[in-house]
Amino acid sequence: MKKFTSILAVATVVVALASCGSKPAETAETMVDSTATEIEAVVETVDSAAVAVVDTAAAAVAGAADAAAH
Repeated sequence: MKKFTSILAVATVVVALASCGSKPAETAETMVDSTATEIEAVVETVDSAAVAVVDTAAAAVAGAADAAAH
């Protein structure tokens, strides 16, 4: 009976420790996906900023051309 009780106690401890396990580490694939998403967001921001700069420069050139023509 002692042997059965010991085995039952060990099994209980093993199950208890297994249920307290931590979350697995982030995989490399998940890290690549999240990094790619962040890069896409930065690229979109830079693209919109570049469009704004080009539009401003085009307006300045057009204004200068109009001023020179008059």
